[in-house]
Order: sequence, then structure tokens, then C-alpha cells
Amino acid sequence: MRVAVCQLNSREDRAHNFAVARDLLERAAAGGAEFAVLPEYVDFLGRSADAPEPEPVDGEFGSFFAAAARDLGIWVHAGSFHETGPDQNRTYNTSLIFAPDGTLTAAYRKIHLYDVEISGRVSYQESRTVAPGHETVVAAVNGAPIGLSICYDLRFPELYRRLAIAGAKLLVVPAAFMMHTGRDHWEVLLRARAIENQCYVLAAGQIGDHEPGRTCFGRSMIIDPWGTVLAQAPDAESVAIADLDLPRLEKIRAELPSLANRRL
Repeated sequence: MRVAVCQLNSREDRAHNFAVARDLLERAAAGGAEFAVLPEYVDFLGRSADAPEPEPVDGEFGSFFAAAARDLGIWVHAGSFHETGPDQNRTYNTSLIFAPDGTLTAAYRKIHLYDVEISGRVSYQESRTVAPGHETVVAAVNGAPIGLSICYDLRFPELYRRLAIAGAKLLVVPAAFMMHTGRDHWEVLLRARAIENQCYVLAAGQIGDHEPGRTCFGRSMIIDPWGTVLAQAPDAESVAIADLDLPRLEKIRAELPSLANRRL
């Protein structure tokens, strides 16, 4: 199974963000990818005060990426967007997966919200404007079970273990990981999630500046169940592609049966 992670620099211009995302998906399809993953907040990344009106899963965002999947004939994980939330003050941070015929096959709402206070570096309370999701999601993509997550979820290993036990063989992580944490933690955490759950990991990140004081790390990558980085995007808007060997995953799980050897 050939897969791609798409890395972009979303800002406040939604039309531009959509156009770049479509271009990256076209590049992924041209490279033979059957499944392409976009990063967190493809629709908009900027000041909260300027955020777009939230929309339902079948709104403009969903329709755009359904059409992209259908036109290109590939599976599309549309990163995440600002979905209509439970009240007027909060949205959901939501991922959507579309089949090659444009059908919406899965939706996941980010469970863990980024509420942090790092003195002199960052003060951010995602929960002020975003409501948490409550359901884990494993979806079939081209016959392969995919466990869904978003960005800050990466720091919570119990989520990924639940996904693995539910049958996931691929773990998807669309993200907007910040520079000062990304350079030390991004690859380490991704490789850990791959190794401990014996899954492939597809991590698509935002790259570069998005607003004053906020820079995303990028380094989108595809990792195998042994923790080996198969492909990594350069520090620019780009696409990284790799071939996944699912029989190799089964071989690793059989020879080192850590999932089977768990003691609850």
C-alpha cells in the first residue's frame, strides 16, 4: 500500500489553503499514493479572533475534499477543520476520511486539547474555543484498519494502545506541532507510538510561521512498526511518500509479540 503525508503552511486565507492542499494531493496521487494525509487545521491556522465560522461535516470543507478524493481516485484524510461544536463558543477539531468515490467513511473529533502554559514561550488554552471529542475511531482504508488521532493526542499513549487493541495497523497523526517542542519530541514520540503498538505511523504536520510567535515544526514522516523512518518531508510545503508492507507488520508482531504478551 503506497501512502503519502502532505505538509503545508496554512494561514488565514482559506481559499489559498484549499488550493495548496489540492495541489499536494495531486502530487501524492501522481506519485502513486493510494492514501494521502493532510495536517491539522487545513482550513485555517491563525489568530483565534479571525477563525472562520465553523461548519458541519458536509459543509464547504467536506465537499471540497470529497471532490478531491473523487477526482483523484484516492483515499483522502483531510487533516482537520473547525467543525460546528456543541455550543456557540466552541468548535470541534475534526478529521474526515473520504473514499475514492468521495464518500465520507469516518470522522474523528480530537480528544486531548492543548492547554499549556510555558513561561516565556507559549500560553495556549485550546479548550477555550474547542470542545473535546469522546470516541476513539478505527476506520478501514483500502482494507487496512486505521487508528485516528490529532496532534496533542500524540502525548497520550493509552489512546494509541486502545486503537491498536481495536485492530489498528496504521496510526494517523495530522498535526500543527510547535517548533520548540517539535524539535525535541516530535520524532521521538512518533517512533515510540509505532514501536510500542507495532503499527505504521503516518504523521502530517504544518510547517513554518502562521501568526506572530507561532511557528510549526513540520518534518512530516512515515514510520514502520520497527520504528524506522521510511520517508520524511523537507522543511517546506511538500509531500513524502512510502510503501507500506503489511505482511512485514504481521511478521514483527509474530516474532516480538508484545501486544499478545500484555498483562492487564
